[in-house]
Amino acid sequence: MTGGLLISLYLFTLAAFLGLDVIRKVPPTLYGALAAAIGASAALAVTIALAAASSGGKTVPTILSAAAVAAGTCGVVGGLVRGKRLLRGGGGKPGGHP
Repeated sequence: MTGGLLISLYLFTLAAFLGLDVIRKVPPTLYGALAAAIGASAALAVTIALAAASSGGKTVPTILSAAAVAAGTCGVVGGLVRGKRLLRGGGGKPGGHP
């Protein structure tokens, strides 16, 4: 494993654990704002990944960019569905009434 790849893997793992810790500490009253922020960041990731995928470079970055587009699109759609459910009065809780 190269040094750069090892550092990138370490930073990704650290960011994942930090993100999970931050999300666990969010009070229920801020779930809607958190969902909106995640949806906005996912939309930004889709925009950047589309630009990277269309650059026509090497194969691996293009595949990773396509995967980022798919994951970001899922985040955007999920945020919209959750926001719609919150606005209808479902409360955003699992098993809430639609």
